[in-house]
Amino acid sequence: MLALACCLLGWRASAWDDTHGVARRIYVEAFATKAGAEKLREDLTAELRKLNSVSLVSDESNADLILGGGGEVWVRGYRSFSPRSHMKLPSNGTPIYGGYLSVELKNKNGVTVWSYLATPGTASEDISKDLSRRIAKHLGDTLNQVETLTPASPPARPTIALNGAGATFPYPVYQKWFINFQAEDPGTLIAYEAIGSEAGIQKLLAGAVDFGASEDPEAVRELAPADESKYLLFPSVVGAVVPIVNLPGVLQDIAFTPEALAGIFLGKITKWNDPILKRANRGLHLPDLDIVVVHRADGSGTSYAWTDYLSKTSVEWKTAVGSGLAPKWPTGRAAAGNDGVAKLVKELGGSIGYVEFIYALQNHLSSGRIRNRSGEFVEASLESIAAAVGHSNQIRDDFKASIVDAPGDGAYPIASFTWIVVPTHIADEAKRTAITAFLRWMLGPGQRQSAALGYLALPREIVAKEEDAIARIH
Repeated sequence: MLALACCLLGWRASAWDDTHGVARRIYVEAFATKAGAEKLREDLTAELRKLNSVSLVSDESNADLILGGGGEVWVRGYRSFSPRSHMKLPSNGTPIYGGYLSVELKNKNGVTVWSYLATPGTASEDISKDLSRRIAKHLGDTLNQVETLTPASPPARPTIALNGAGATFPYPVYQKWFINFQAEDPGTLIAYEAIGSEAGIQKLLAGAVDFGASEDPEAVRELAPADESKYLLFPSVVGAVVPIVNLPGVLQDIAFTPEALAGIFLGKITKWNDPILKRANRGLHLPDLDIVVVHRADGSGTSYAWTDYLSKTSVEWKTAVGSGLAPKWPTGRAAAGNDGVAKLVKELGGSIGYVEFIYALQNHLSSGRIRNRSGEFVEASLESIAAAVGHSNQIRDDFKASIVDAPGDGAYPIASFTWIVVPTHIADEAKRTAITAFLRWMLGPGQRQSAALGYLALPREIVAKEEDAIARIH
């Protein structure tokens, strides 16, 4: 296993800012890993040297920006050179990797100005070089757009406590945001309960929390139709829901058609070697093993996105079950939260569930490839999520939109916005000031921190509209 838990120490690069005509110095910390740390540093250094705008030195003291990150990459098995064998020893095959590497570029104040999530290809002769190439390419593509931001001093005011509740889908990035926002604005403390979209919105409607969170843009209307006009929705990031599989002996990610996913979750496809699955996975040995379906026990925005996709791609699913936060599941075992689904799938051989993208990576679970409207079998990544957003219809003025089953090449089929829901009227002036301050921060520094956890930053046109909409909170 190659564990890439990056604490990053060791190199600095100076990059020219073509806009301002001054050198910006980047210190690339050395990767602290359980294995391959020195090689990873050497490979990344070699790739950065290929960038015309970068020179590498070993002095940290004059750095403007610091490159760092964290994550984990592991060997799932080996792809044999022989077509008759599905697993061989390392000397007889190409390693198949799983995992991820989060990368962040921060200024000297610790504020993230750029981030990226690098995931390994299905098979690799040299995973260290592959990841280094990917990181250097994306950094090089955006380096001249990076701003060395110095945050303004927050206004002096008494400590304000905000409480939120709702979706587990965005919890990893929300947890990061609330900690970092407090570091920049110590006067605001934000607590968040990841209890599922339905429970969170119900708490908001009852006045028990200051904001809610959901992947269902109609959650307020569905739970309290008469109160819909009393709340505003603000998209926070874009994420992906992925099928996760625990299939012993199968190293590659399973390819799923929409028909296969609907059939499995309807309880009609019960074996992993079903002909529908075999047709989409030619050359892959699928075992004669029962399929164990795992779904959410709680009212969930992740379930909404998943069932919204199934409803749009399967007439049978739409008629029998439909979309919703808490659908009546025809089959399967239940678990609470994205983390609960991931843990149960990890425990049960032959199981399949669905979670937000980062939960699959963090739990070392195989996430399947899904056939999109262009006929491609696409895996979740920042690039495929971006393709889905780019090919979907324009988001409405009330920020409600579904981007599942988006058209276009390379689009991942189950991508979704996630929304923060706040009251239009907040009587407490201090809380109103704190919430609007956080929302503005979320649309700025917060967006630059999202990619490291596998979430796509919002398109600029949506950010601009949201910045205007914040003024509607009174």
